[in-house]
Parts: sequence; C-alpha cells; structure tokens
Amino acid sequence: QVTLAESGGGAVQAGGSLRLSCAYSGSPVSTSYGIYCMGWFRQAPGKERERVAILYTDVPTTIYADSVKGRFALSRDNANNTLYLQMNSLKAEDTAMYYCAASRGDYCYTSGSIIPYNYWGRGTQVTVSS
Repeated sequence: QVTLAESGGGAVQAGGSLRLSCAYSGSPVSTSYGIYCMGWFRQAPGKERERVAILYTDVPTTIYADSVKGRFALSRDNANNTLYLQMNSLKAEDTAMYYCAASRGDYCYTSGSIIPYNYWGRGTQVTVSS
C-alpha cells in the first residue's frame, strides 16, 4: 500500500512557475515491492485525466506528455520520499487538478493511460491565468 499526498498547487499568471510535491509513504517505491512507475496526471474540467509525466522507479526513464516537454521537469528525492514536478512557462491550458499516482506492476511501461495506476493522491489545483 502506497499513500500519496500532493502539495504546491496555486494560482499563477501565464509564463510563471510552480513546483508540485508528492510525498509518498507506506510500501517502498521500487520494483522489488511491485511499484514500477510513479508520476503526475492532470484533469481539467470536462476532460479526461491525462498523463503529464512519469518515471520508472528502478530504471532511469522519464516520459513526458508532448504538451509539457521542455517546460516541465520530473524529479525524485529518495531521501525524503518525495516526487517533484517543476512547471515552468505555464500556460492557461495547464490549468487542471494535478494528481500524483503510482503503479503496481509493469503495465505502466506500455500504457499511457490511467489504468495501470493503483494509488492516487487527492490532487492539488493549478490555475494559470492568461
């Protein structure tokens, strides 16, 4: 069981930056404990939840949505059990609820959907005004 708690959301103007944090606890986050991927998803009103950025827990691989490449950066602090999403050059279309998620099993290696993700935080709201 993995518990995830997001923070860092807020309201910013277009072109600004935010850093989201996801504190995780419970089961160690590694393939040895069945957790293969962690990352961030977002959901705007009236839209489906979409993958923003994920990393493989024990393999140096990070995957970004095309819409955020070059602007967002995903990182992990193992010492503090925290996942970060640095968001720069924010746009109005980045406005959404942002969720941290973790996947049990390696289906996340081949699927870009939310389906492989078993553990979710409650989300943190990001609002970008133009």
